[in-house]
Amino acid sequence: MIVVFDASSLVGAALRPGSVPETALLTAVDRGTLAVSREVVDEYRAVLCRPKFAHALSAERREAIIELIEVVSQRVQPIERVTDCRDQKDNMYLALAAASGATLLVSSDADLLVLDPWRGVRILTPAAFLVHVGTARPE
Repeated sequence: MIVVFDASSLVGAALRPGSVPETALLTAVDRGTLAVSREVVDEYRAVLCRPKFAHALSAERREAIIELIEVVSQRVQPIERVTDCRDQKDNMYLALAAASGATLLVSSDADLLVLDPWRGVRILTPAAFLVHVGTARPE
């Protein structure tokens, strides 16, 4: 199982240890392959470094999340330009999913979630992802 995480879900994982988004991230790493591109890792870094998260996210926690991503992820360089998302900045996640052969994209972003399924890729919230992989019961 190849999984792409968008920045909204990664931020949820980073801000709330033990949360559903963090559990989803760790489950994706444990049970499958997390796919990233340089552009996506750069987006993760930029979002996690935003001043509005400084009070809730220590530099150590931020770096631990990025280090985890960089160590365990499969690097993919998308070549196809995708323009299917109404929020153009989110197309990088779709392009990564297509290039990596991902079957799942985990997102908390309505602009991506509305596309589910996209080209055979399921786009699920962190909670729905956990249900999908059988680690949580549906509510």
